[in-house]
Amino acid sequence: MKEGRLVRPTAKVAALASVAALGIGVVACGSDDSGGGGGGGGGKKEVTIGLITKTETNPFFVKMKEGAQAQAKKDNVKLLTASGKTDTDNASQVTALENMTTQGAKVILDVPADSKAVVPAVKKARDAGVIVIALDTPTEPQDAVDALFATDNKKAGVLIGQYAAAMVKKMGIEPKIGMIDLKPGITVGQLRHDGFLEGFGIKEGDPKISGAAPAEGDQAKAQAAMENLLQKDSGINVIYTINEPSAFGAATALKAAGKDPKDYVMVSVDGGCNAIKNGIKTGVIDATSQQYPLKMAALGVEKGAAAARGGEKPSGYTDTGVTLITADPMKGVDSKDAAYGEQNCWG
Repeated sequence: MKEGRLVRPTAKVAALASVAALGIGVVACGSDDSGGGGGGGGGKKEVTIGLITKTETNPFFVKMKEGAQAQAKKDNVKLLTASGKTDTDNASQVTALENMTTQGAKVILDVPADSKAVVPAVKKARDAGVIVIALDTPTEPQDAVDALFATDNKKAGVLIGQYAAAMVKKMGIEPKIGMIDLKPGITVGQLRHDGFLEGFGIKEGDPKISGAAPAEGDQAKAQAAMENLLQKDSGINVIYTINEPSAFGAATALKAAGKDPKDYVMVSVDGGCNAIKNGIKTGVIDATSQQYPLKMAALGVEKGAAAARGGEKPSGYTDTGVTLITADPMKGVDSKDAAYGEQNCWG
């Protein structure tokens, strides 16, 4: 272990036991009263817009919904909302697309649970005259929707890959990488995975990769996945995680295996308020790529409402930004500190 790595291990060990579970969402579809017509919109005629997220309770999607609600009030939008049971629940999203189309939504904002499987339902909605905008996760193909408002997920992966590579060099260790992925067929997961490898400076199949396992963004599944990876290679010392619930689950497994937190590197993506407070500031997570779901949803409502009233129709890809957040910056890797992360978490 090299000098300079001793700035946060004690806090990191203590924090592992107190990490809060982020939970699994439940199906929720219907009208959202806070986004109704009432007093907003400056006299504009009310329009109906739908928002479909992956889950109802994950803080990332809670913040996204808050952004949509706030913008809906400003723009005199009746907001319909729906979510799935898990991050990969495509069936609920298909039902929501159909229901919202029937309920008169002029625009539907969707965070695809399955980038390919949702495409036929998206086409059906668009054929019925609905503008469909993807948030956070691209469809496959990307032009299956009218527009995409999202983080550059490849860049998010590259940033944490660069950070992990720099940290490994600082620690003077031979990297053995464990990867907690999303699920095959979901674009956002593949982009982050590939970006991490690129940032770390390796390719798929490199012997430095001890193993990879899907956990669907779920904390409990990530803990089990990490346990399985450690059974195959107990020497894993670099952990890539698809999101912060996965990072917390992996951290629990590492602690149970007797791993000393100062001797491994954990990186993730999302930059949520809970993760900054209980992950970055405590050292449970070494670095995370922060994205901005509130901005994604607010832009979707704003641009969607304008188009529904005859304005310019949104198209193409709008990058909503990504920032590497860490309490232990590495030379040559652009990042912001935890205070910045807390001020801007999911804004």
